[in-house]
Amino acid sequence: MAPSSPTLAPVASPPTVTQTPSSPAPSTRRGRLLALDGMRLVAALMVCLYHYAGRGGTISGSWGQSPARLFPVLPEITVYGCLGVQFFFVISGFVICMSSWGRTLGDFFRSRVARLYPAYWVALVLVTAASFVLPVVLKPLRLDEFLVNVTMLQMPMGVPRVLGVCWTLWVEVRFYALFALLVVARGVTYRRVVLFCCVWTLAAVIAKSAHNELTEQLIMPDYAPFFIGGLALYLIHRFGSDLLLWGIVAASWLLGQSSATRGLWQPGMHGDFQRDPRIIVLVVTLCFLAVAAVALGWTRRAAWPWLSTAGALTYPFYLIHEHLGWFVIRVLHRGAGLPAWTTLVVTVLGMLVLAWLIHRLVEKPLGPRLKKGLRRTKLGFRSPRLGF
Repeated sequence: MAPSSPTLAPVASPPTVTQTPSSPAPSTRRGRLLALDGMRLVAALMVCLYHYAGRGGTISGSWGQSPARLFPVLPEITVYGCLGVQFFFVISGFVICMSSWGRTLGDFFRSRVARLYPAYWVALVLVTAASFVLPVVLKPLRLDEFLVNVTMLQMPMGVPRVLGVCWTLWVEVRFYALFALLVVARGVTYRRVVLFCCVWTLAAVIAKSAHNELTEQLIMPDYAPFFIGGLALYLIHRFGSDLLLWGIVAASWLLGQSSATRGLWQPGMHGDFQRDPRIIVLVVTLCFLAVAAVALGWTRRAAWPWLSTAGALTYPFYLIHEHLGWFVIRVLHRGAGLPAWTTLVVTVLGMLVLAWLIHRLVEKPLGPRLKKGLRRTKLGFRSPRLGF
């Protein structure tokens, strides 16, 4: 809902609360991100194929019938693609912990704003323009609703979404806020991250049983285990394995697989898009294992340059693929009469090309400028501790 081969950090004593360990060496960071970039694209493609061929609803209107009728076997696989979101959250926990190390709260805020908003604003404009051209696929929102979407706060405001994937961005924003206020503001250290993971896990379990809307919004019990698992896996990468960290990862996996299964499967489900609870558990397990492989340095050979491009495409691709893809599918399949498989491949490739253009023409030039402009902003006070 947010960039030479890595080496496993030697087992080290946890830093004291007042210490702020230095960032990993640039070569280590680059290699690690290349592996994670590939995983991020895999997660985005999982979600994309779920939206195109793993569900019913609006996409059935674009195809002219249920994807389960057009692709007899594919939906049995793509129906699990929605778990790409949970995969994103594990990766996000790892990356946010890594990127915030040694940075101030101001640095963290500026980097997140510069990373999230430029591509997001362009995606809003593109999808809104498409909704006016072909409203049969997606009805355009009123002006006041569109303007609230510009803030990325439409979910808590109860305003309709321009982008269907916005709900995951709202989950990510809340994670950023929790981690920033409780960890980054005081300086990221081993002990503070561990304490944050343990307290958040306990709070998530309590919030789940409390059935209180406010606490569920703040604590996010259904998604917290995935972020927490990612945070702990980064500590394993940075400081080496220890029983406490692997215990946090194990608890996160146990709670996460339960949350995912309860959310995606109910006994007696019927219809074209049924899920097997055992496969849900398997997919969640693979998500944790993939990031664990990065944490342990097993992906050090995955340093192919194209992975960097893959990572750069992931966020804009994730933003635009759903609704714009539905428009393209309707035009190509129902309008131009292209075969279903051809339409599917062309649509995915087209969204990847458009994502590259957004990255090249929007994110690369505007992101650094936005970050630089925020650095010059006068907040009316200066706090050395918070780093504004």
